Amino acid sequence: MKFMTGLSVALALDATCVFSALAADPKPDAVVKTKSIDARIFLDDRIKADAALAADCLTEGRKWLDKNAAEAAAARKEDPQFFKHGGWDFERKYAIRSVVGDRYVSVLRNDYMDTHGAHPNSDVNTILWDKSESKRISIRPFFTETADNGATMKAMVKAVIASLRAEKKKRDTSETATDEWFKSVEPSLLKIGAVTLAPSTEAGKSSGLTFHYPPYAVGPYAEGEYVAFVPWETLKTYLTAEGMRIFGGARPKGDAEEPQ
Repeated sequence: MKFMTGLSVALALDATCVFSALAADPKPDAVVKTKSIDARIFLDDRIKADAALAADCLTEGRKWLDKNAAEAAAARKEDPQFFKHGGWDFERKYAIRSVVGDRYVSVLRNDYMDTHGAHPNSDVNTILWDKSESKRISIRPFFTETADNGATMKAMVKAVIASLRAEKKKRDTSETATDEWFKSVEPSLLKIGAVTLAPSTEAGKSSGLTFHYPPYAVGPYAEGEYVAFVPWETLKTYLTAEGMRIFGGARPKGDAEEPQ
């Protein structure tokens, strides 16, 4: 009988850990890999379970891959010295944030981009998916009016900025909680920020709206991303019948601290 030495056991355990880690790595749902770029798309399992939503995200994601691959190839042709240590690195992840009333699905879309600049960049955007219609929608159906500079949007902006100021104070970065940094948050659905329906303590409901901002949007790069929360009660006056139906309850404890 052969006995393993302590070193042999350690090496075997290390190898097992490596293989386990490799096995645990998720497989991309779409890939473009050339001398100019290594780019990937990931869909979370809940998105994959919805064929229509998965197809919609992949169609968008593949267009993003192709666009960036073309830009990387052009950049490499023009300045090949910037690609001596490899190509650009791009990654996009789609993940479900909440499902409200078994109909409305909020999806977070997170992008990572490394083009060999001073530092990598990231971006965040959102999708609101109507399962009953199998299409993307906006939050318009939940509010009586959403005109630019209208009462609803002004109330929304006021609440968003109040939430951002509170978050900056919590992070001890209140020196950047100035109107200058909030200029990009405008009373318009297209300019207020990427929005999701926040989860709720009440089943099948949403506790309000969360607005997602990438680095540089409302603060310096070093401050990272920000998420502003607006409770549904703040906007109760402006809700339609459908809005009153889907909103309720409170934001679950810990939701603000969890990755979103």
